Amino acid sequence: MNTVSFDSKIVTPSKVVCIGRNYVGHVDELGNEQPKDPVIFMKPNSAITDTLYHNPAEVIHYEGEIAFIIEDSQIAGVGFGLDLTKRDLQKTLQAKGLPWERAKAFNRAAVLSEFMPISGDVSSMSLRLTINDVVVQQAGVELMIFKPDIVLAEILKSFTLEDGDIIMTGTPKGVGAYTKGDRFVGQIFFGDECVIERQWVTL
Repeated sequence: MNTVSFDSKIVTPSKVVCIGRNYVGHVDELGNEQPKDPVIFMKPNSAITDTLYHNPAEVIHYEGEIAFIIEDSQIAGVGFGLDLTKRDLQKTLQAKGLPWERAKAFNRAAVLSEFMPISGDVSSMSLRLTINDVVVQQAGVELMIFKPDIVLAEILKSFTLEDGDIIMTGTPKGVGAYTKGDRFVGQIFFGDECVIERQWVTL
């Protein structure tokens, strides 16, 4: 089973619960309809990795996200996540009204940093992603269509969240393809303070 680091402890998430179409800018850039309720899908433990790979045979997009780790059915920690997406396959599946798993839940499709504990209000949190020193994504909780407390409550209506499970809260505009050797830097901010920073060089 794949693991993540939370507060210097090794944790084994049973799953990653993802929220789709949670920023208006990203909804618009992909030409999707803005949802009235949270769009929820899952990635299995086998999707979790701390390494970013490139597959030249497929169009895979990065999607930078604020990720939360769960304890006692509550948000306990924060990290940076990359929700990797086989974009062409996703479009084909969507057009046929079929599930997304093959485009979203494949092996190594949830690239995660370490997680740090948080307490109190998460409304001032934001993310920034740079690739080769160029900022490609930057947004905060204030731009989310569904805020973290609403997302958590909606997930718990249908699914049990085990300790260590991850919630990925959606991506802002600026997604795109990448290639081998690209240098990613993902950051999470609490107000003006950077609390998480993780670098990946694509293999």
